Amino acid sequence: MSDSATMAGLDPSTLRDVLRVVGSPGFDRIQDQIRRTGGCSDPIHLTGATKTLDPATGEVLHAYTTDAEPGGRLRVACGNRRVSRCPSCAWTYAGDTYHLIRAGLTGDPNKGTPHTVRDHPRVFATLTAPSFGPVHNRPGNRPCRCGTHHPDDAPELGTALNPNTYDYAGAVLWNNHASDLWRYFTIYLRREIAARAGLTQKAAREQSRVSFGKVAEYQKRGAVHFHAVIRFDGPDGPHTPPPAWATHDLLTDAIQAAAARVEVGVPANEEHGHPGWVLRWGKQLDVQPIGAFGNGEDLTEQAVASYVAKYATKAAEVSGGTDTPIHCRACGGTGRSSRYTRPGSPLSHCSSCNGTRTSQNLTALHTPDHPRRLMEACLDLAPAYPERKLAAWAHMLGFRGHFSTKSRRYSTTLGALRQVRADYRAQQQRAALGLSDPDEYPEATTLTLAHWTYAGHGHTPGESWLAASIHRDIQANRDIARELRAELNTEGDGWS
Repeated sequence: MSDSATMAGLDPSTLRDVLRVVGSPGFDRIQDQIRRTGGCSDPIHLTGATKTLDPATGEVLHAYTTDAEPGGRLRVACGNRRVSRCPSCAWTYAGDTYHLIRAGLTGDPNKGTPHTVRDHPRVFATLTAPSFGPVHNRPGNRPCRCGTHHPDDAPELGTALNPNTYDYAGAVLWNNHASDLWRYFTIYLRREIAARAGLTQKAAREQSRVSFGKVAEYQKRGAVHFHAVIRFDGPDGPHTPPPAWATHDLLTDAIQAAAARVEVGVPANEEHGHPGWVLRWGKQLDVQPIGAFGNGEDLTEQAVASYVAKYATKAAEVSGGTDTPIHCRACGGTGRSSRYTRPGSPLSHCSSCNGTRTSQNLTALHTPDHPRRLMEACLDLAPAYPERKLAAWAHMLGFRGHFSTKSRRYSTTLGALRQVRADYRAQQQRAALGLSDPDEYPEATTLTLAHWTYAGHGHTPGESWLAASIHRDIQANRDIARELRAELNTEGDGWS
């Protein structure tokens, strides 16, 4: 708060609000709430109260109400995974993803996987989208097809060489069906494994299990591709060794064959003039074995976990798009009024968007031409394929799947990791209040009654500046701790 150089760069209105917040009677509590959220950029505001009771006697052991809080509200972290929306909560999400992926690589009994999974065949596979037209790129030491050697940060990278011939419709439909492509890939993968092992599918399932954890990433061109850790297990999951025939080479061959087999058809729509599409994986398929940490391999367990976690917090904004929905909420992006259904009649147009299906002018968003054309393609295709909800996912360039998923027995779950963190904080709170730990003293079980009401979200400009400052301090402290661990030659876990 004493960094006058940082405050000097604030606009006058924000500076005035910073001074108002600092001078308010409840400043210390506001600062404490923001710190407890980790410097969340868009906290949720709650009003309500809790009571902790002794169930045997009905005695109130502790009571809390937001009436005594500044503004009568309690701030809690938003939990958004996107770094563009909240760097603090995205960092926590990335850390959880890191530990989830790493537990399936190195093993962690506390997270449901034994250390013996290190001996199981494991690969890191990247499945990409096909070409929808030539784009500006950096092909090794050669110049781009446009004749230019583009630098790494060139804004034209990933954009179409000829926008008039680029298949924007095919690109957004591919994104929209990417989850279906992955689902069929996992089905064919098990079939290809059984075929290469010389077994029936039933026999292969009785002898082995395929586990995976994956994350979706946007390429510069706006197409989604998947990074996946794929592991061979025994019939009961990571606790049992895979059979002798389950090798790295067999798994690699099966992945390549399964990806080549996958096809998802999109039917033609003559009414709107759209031809049919057959969607497939791209030819750029990369499969690499994963080595144990510290054995000198190029692709180590920690490197893979860090790589996956890094992209778990990214979305379409990395391709120049927007991170907020652009479709009209009144009509759901259909452009049609719910009161009138006469085709071709001006009365059938939604009065909120005037039939444009958007809540705002795409040109006014100042998005680059390439992602804007992809979003426009989503809106154009929406009436022909209403079940795909393309308008609602136009800001995601059509993609509507989960960014990180895993098979059931790969390792722990994000929910379990969050519960451990919540239990730890609850234990700290009980200790601070002088309440007994029910794990140590089962007879000391208490009953908590709570009532919460949503009261808004976000910060004032001054609070936003304070939250950003707190987040920077927390991040700096974490970086220092990580460097100290490295100097002590201890195996850091990558996220702390």
